Amino acid sequence: MFQNLDVFRTAMAMARHAGTQQAYSAQNIANADTPGYRARALPEFQDTLRDSMMGQRATREKHLNGSIGRDVDIRERRDMLDPNGNSVSLEEEMVNAAGAKRQHDRALAIYRSNLSILRASLGRG
Repeated sequence: MFQNLDVFRTAMAMARHAGTQQAYSAQNIANADTPGYRARALPEFQDTLRDSMMGQRATREKHLNGSIGRDVDIRERRDMLDPNGNSVSLEEEMVNAAGAKRQHDRALAIYRSNLSILRASLGRG
């Protein structure tokens, strides 16, 4: 019943995005010495949220420029390459992992805060 509220849906989407970014950071760190490996990253959460919650959704194939569903775009970083063709920067991955943890903690704080507001409004807080 309460999972249909936008604030809870947004908090869950933010936590899911942070978890996926953390998984990509871990995968990039694990492949830091793999020749030819290209680091992968997700777009910022704000961009994915804006695309998924615009209000207009395609219902037919030719509707809204022919895009029924939008998958999250996974970017390959090619800005700097090692001599072996690897594009993983351990420093950048550590920053991304810390940012994903902060984003996940923020999502849980938003979820808990709104849950306590909901409980208080129902008289159960």
